[in-house]
Order: sequence, then structure tokens, then C-alpha cells
Amino acid sequence: MSGAMVFTTVDYVIFALLLVLSSAIGLYYALSGGRQRTTQEFLLANRSMGFFPVALSLLATFQSAVAILGVPSEIYRFGTEYWFLGCSYILGLLIPAYIFIPVFYRLRLTSTYEYLELRFSKTVRICGTATFIFQMVIYMGVVLYAPALAFNAVTGVSLWGTVLTMGLVCTLYTTLGGLKAVIWTDVIQTLVMFAGQLAVIIVGTARVGGIKEVWDIAVENNKISGIK
Repeated sequence: MSGAMVFTTVDYVIFALLLVLSSAIGLYYALSGGRQRTTQEFLLANRSMGFFPVALSLLATFQSAVAILGVPSEIYRFGTEYWFLGCSYILGLLIPAYIFIPVFYRLRLTSTYEYLELRFSKTVRICGTATFIFQMVIYMGVVLYAPALAFNAVTGVSLWGTVLTMGLVCTLYTTLGGLKAVIWTDVIQTLVMFAGQLAVIIVGTARVGGIKEVWDIAVENNKISGIK
């Protein structure tokens, strides 16, 4: 198709480097330190990670392909009502941070499901775990399919081959390196994602003619809602 975006050699190199680097991080933590021999090391990183990588890792959990690809198109089509979701995040993040997480930390729990068993019963824990697994299986299907579809559109590489490759790489570094590998891989992915988003904003704004021009076009097409 004329004018369609396609991957260049540089794009392929960067993509391959991300996959290799992610796998290398998992391999590094599998061969060094505690070598993932204990539950504390594998699931909790020995509670030794600093706030910065943990914060970026948590941030990465909110920046899946669903957000990267879906939110811009949502706002482009329907306007800026979506920003109200950010208001709910304020309560949705502050309440757990100051009420729930301190309790779990003092109890030295590995997961919230342990608390469900302590507070209620093993049956409640199993039900909560099963519900979460069901939700995550569906969610991860979307999260893997969305970037694979985008990658297929710009490269022509097999859709399911891309899904399989990403899934295997993620499984590899998680299995080998445990939580430490997951956190540091998330740090790299977060930096790459935000660098890409910033580049799109800067280049796109410059090509249109500046921030004022972008705002005027949005207002003219009734895309600004709940702000002005």
C-alpha cells in the first residue's frame, strides 16, 4: 500500500536487541547472586530491590500494548473524556499503597492470596487465585495479540510467529531470572516505550505546526471534552 509504514534495518536491529537483552538479563540472574534457589529470591528478589527500578516496573504494568495502541485511537475517535480515568487511578493507587500494601509487607506475605487464606479460608484463597488466573489469561491474550498485529502490519512477519516469539522470550527470562529479571527488563522496556512515545509527540507536533496548531485542530473537530 502506498505510503504505508514499514520496518527499516535499524528497526529490526532495535527489536532484536530488546529480545536478546531481555533474555540475557534472565540468564544473568540465573547464573549469579542467589541463582533463584529460594522462593524469596525467585518471587520477591530477596526484598532487596531499590524503589526506582520497582517504580518503573510497576509503571510498565500500566503501559501494555492496550494502552500504547488503544488509548490514542480512543481519544482520536471520541475525544478527551478518557482523561477522567486518571482521576480514578488516584484513588485506585493511593488506597492500596497506604492501606493494603503496608499490611502485606508487615506480614511478609508473598501474595495477596496468602492473606485471603489467613483472613478467611483456603477456599477463598483458591477462588481468588482461580479468578485472577482466568482474568490474566484473557488479558495476556489481548496484550500479546495487539503488538503482534502491529508488528505484522509493518513487517509482514507471521502474526502467530510473533506472538510465540514474544511469549517464549518473556517466559524464558521470567523462569531463569525470577523477579529481579522481570523488574530490570521492565525498566528497559519502560524507558524504550516512553522514549518512543516522546519521539512520536515531538515529531508529530512539529510536523503539524506546533502545540497550538494541534490544540486548534482538536477544538475545531470537537475532540476536547471535560477540560475546557
